[in-house]
Amino acid sequence: MIPKLDAVPQLKHLYAKFLDLLGNSSFAGDIHADFADRVVQSTDNSVYQMTPEAVLYPKSTDDLVILTHLASLPEYQSIQMSPRGGGTGTNGQSLTHGILVDLSKYMNQVLEINVEEGWAKVQTGVVKDQLNAALKPYGLFFAPDLSTSNRATIGGMINTDASGQGSCLYGKTRDHVLELTTVLMDGSVIHSKALEEDEFEAAVEQQDRNGLIHRLINSIDLEYSEQIKATFPPLNRCLTGYDLAHIRDEQDRFNLNNILCGSEGTLGFIAEAKLNVIPIPKFSSLVVVKYADFDTSLRDATELMKSEPTSIETIDSKVLNLAMNDFIWHQVEDFFAEQTPVPLQGINLVEFTGQDEDELNKKVEKFVKAIQKSLSDTGRIGYALAQGKDAIGKIWAMRKRAVGLLGNAQGEARPIPFVEDTAVPPEKLADFILEFRAILDSYQLSYGMFGHVDAGVLHVRPALDMKDPGQEKIAWEISDKVADLTHKYGGLLWGEHGKGVRSQYSPAFFGDLYPQLRRIKSAFDPYNQLNPGKIATPSESESLLRIDEVPTRGAQDKLIFQESWQAFDDAVYCNGNGACFNWNPNDAMCPSWKATRLRTHSPKGRASLMREWLKQASDKGYMPHKHLQGEEKQNALLSLPQKMVNTWMPEKRAEDFSHEVYASMAGCLACKSCTGQCPIKVDVPEFRAKFLSLYHTRYLRPLKDYLVGLLEYSLPPFSHWPGLYNFFMKNGIVKFVLRKGVGFVDAPLLSKKQLKDFDIDIADEQQLAKLSDAEKEKTVIIVQDAFTSYFEAPLVADCIQLLKALDFKPFLAPYSPNGKPLHVHGFLDSFRKVATKNVRELSKLAASGIQLVGVDPSMTMTYRNEYKKYVTEETVPHIQLFQEFLASHSGTLKTKAPLFSPGDFKLMSHCIESANAVSSLKDWQTTFKALGHNLDVLDLGCCGMSGTFGHEARNQKTSKDIYAMSWQEVVDTYKDENNLVATGYSCRSQVKRESSYLVPHPLQALLKQLRP
Repeated sequence: MIPKLDAVPQLKHLYAKFLDLLGNSSFAGDIHADFADRVVQSTDNSVYQMTPEAVLYPKSTDDLVILTHLASLPEYQSIQMSPRGGGTGTNGQSLTHGILVDLSKYMNQVLEINVEEGWAKVQTGVVKDQLNAALKPYGLFFAPDLSTSNRATIGGMINTDASGQGSCLYGKTRDHVLELTTVLMDGSVIHSKALEEDEFEAAVEQQDRNGLIHRLINSIDLEYSEQIKATFPPLNRCLTGYDLAHIRDEQDRFNLNNILCGSEGTLGFIAEAKLNVIPIPKFSSLVVVKYADFDTSLRDATELMKSEPTSIETIDSKVLNLAMNDFIWHQVEDFFAEQTPVPLQGINLVEFTGQDEDELNKKVEKFVKAIQKSLSDTGRIGYALAQGKDAIGKIWAMRKRAVGLLGNAQGEARPIPFVEDTAVPPEKLADFILEFRAILDSYQLSYGMFGHVDAGVLHVRPALDMKDPGQEKIAWEISDKVADLTHKYGGLLWGEHGKGVRSQYSPAFFGDLYPQLRRIKSAFDPYNQLNPGKIATPSESESLLRIDEVPTRGAQDKLIFQESWQAFDDAVYCNGNGACFNWNPNDAMCPSWKATRLRTHSPKGRASLMREWLKQASDKGYMPHKHLQGEEKQNALLSLPQKMVNTWMPEKRAEDFSHEVYASMAGCLACKSCTGQCPIKVDVPEFRAKFLSLYHTRYLRPLKDYLVGLLEYSLPPFSHWPGLYNFFMKNGIVKFVLRKGVGFVDAPLLSKKQLKDFDIDIADEQQLAKLSDAEKEKTVIIVQDAFTSYFEAPLVADCIQLLKALDFKPFLAPYSPNGKPLHVHGFLDSFRKVATKNVRELSKLAASGIQLVGVDPSMTMTYRNEYKKYVTEETVPHIQLFQEFLASHSGTLKTKAPLFSPGDFKLMSHCIESANAVSSLKDWQTTFKALGHNLDVLDLGCCGMSGTFGHEARNQKTSKDIYAMSWQEVVDTYKDENNLVATGYSCRSQVKRESSYLVPHPLQALLKQLRP
């Protein structure tokens, strides 16, 4: 077992000395030895947890050469390190107690694309979807298609020899690797490719590490070729890691890449790759075949394969039910709307692709006719046809979320990956799974299944609570039994997700060939410094890691007080699937991660920090839940002296891990994209608010927190003198004081005309009670928020004017602070009081039976989310988004269409709509269409403002960087057309600040189209 460094003081000192040496060298990358960075890199998507001694972010291949050269010096040959890409491994592949080398932060450039020859050259920190986005304009793509393609790096794909959907047609990653640039542990660099005979002869003649490696592997091929053929079955997924069966390729060329692909960073740092890229299929169709029995869907796969589809993927009913409760479902529900004669228990997704549309259509038509004829006698109970890349892409997006959705269970037992990656001959899969399920059923476990039935690969994740030592023991028992079962069916334990800690089974599967793996490891890494304990060791004296000896997350989690665990359930259930590391800048998920590329500023990172903080709090006997539940009240005045001491004494700061957690939480935009898009529903804004509330029981709050928290209360009196207020806010001295003294920049200005200056009816209970039922049906009450009511008062007036033009009778609810700024900054007691008061007042209005709507999405969604968590004794009235209300009256709107001049518009939606109210974007389109307009919903990330985040001086750069990633180009492209609309107040503010452009609210755009 690889020891923890804390247990070996002299080794820990050696790492500190090595990092000093590296820091004083010409190494240009980042060196992080702080505890926060180490904690967030201590887990992946597996059950394991290994805290590294440091995290390095090299900037180039030269940095890797410097790093390995120094580590090869005799004094440092006990230094261990492991490369890391997206961190999505399910078997602890990149985890280490040594130095973790993250290639994704800087080494992420697409270096060259050669369209004529069909290849691309990349640094291995490039994300798979990032590469395909660069290739798409040329009609090309990199074929291996993973469920984690939006965060998995090319280096990670190479190191696990990843495959995924469509592998029967496209093969594995190694089938598309043309050349690799690899840095070895002595600092030497090798460039590998398939060698013609003269090139091979030249390579073996070299008197260096490269020549030694080529000679050794060639001798293994010559001496053991027959034994290799007899040992490894001819599976689609074949062998991953030191692929002895493919030392020579189909053209009988020696190819070192087939040894490096799947080597999991145990042989060298793969820095660059030249990859084969192929034309994107021009046409595609997908048939969703439905079954009453999951076993039937598995057995049917062999029959379906006779039609030669591109791929067949399967999903069981458990995963489907989870998808139905996910934001992704609204995109695909039409394909499952048709009623089936019996409950749906499984589906096969059968895709056909091609370059010729007529030929493809004939193939699909023949397949569908066969399905129709056989519905009654094959166990198939229905089908649905999806055509076109858009529709098919949505279904595959749902399938890709399957791995994450399995983790979104209730209770402490959660589906976990530890036996999820077996591969057997496809014709044996159903029988194999039958026995597999019998093993799981014998322990009375729940589980979900999905996978690639065309390749004989099925992913299975049993639900266990790894905090329970008894259930942890069950995991290891099942692992052993599944390994034996896989062997029985002539399969492999590692179909596509790699070996990692499960390398302990390697000797059993390699048999007498295992010593040859040791020889290869020794040739590349003689001192066992690279990712030791995985795949192979260089000598018999060194052992592989064992699944029951490596530290687990559960072992750490069980040290947390149960009450504290439950109080932070929005953080602790993060399973590390890494969906928050989404590469796409036009996706709403976690803008702070995208802008900083710091994993401490990601939902997964923040959740990891919270788990560690809770553990440390439990170690000290501190129970944060008591404060959160109001059991421990703090006297603000009496606690002030101690807070001042804690805040202003540096020696205190150095001792408290809370400060590292605070730094991470401070960078969160509270945009709630994580809440909507994380398959586990990790809610960073919620546990961030809890943490800030606790943190400030010990440390002083910055002045800007009070400024923001009081903003909703101070605006009403200031609104009586908007000119005076704006004069001071624009004054240079005031701006300087706000920036330097308070930490607030670019303060928004009050509207010159306030709501009191417009003819607006205020909702009154008695007046509402007088309305008839027919009148109430056409009446709507607008719930005010501080930002639109005081900073954009004309917008509210415009909304009312438009509603009147549509024959609605609008009222304005009396103004009351919403409280969202209080929640964002952790003033939870105050937020609870505000929310409770608001619920009571709004409930009185809702009792009239009249619909309530909000203008700003962020403020409106607070009623639906945070209010329901903090006001448990009252029923929170439903506040609709404006588009939801209007879309529900689309019939009425259609009669008003002649009143409007038609137009085309492009919607820039708020993050909270994109991630948490996805169906409401369709409501905007329904509304515009009913009134005779076209509305395109643009794919955009976050604008970077997010309430007051962009107004905080410490966040200004990040805010601007986020805007530049996604919104800026769109605004610059379309602003001259004057057809952009934006739903969020903060979004419109950011566009105004960064692009000097006033983008209207969608209702203002509609009002402008109203004919005179």
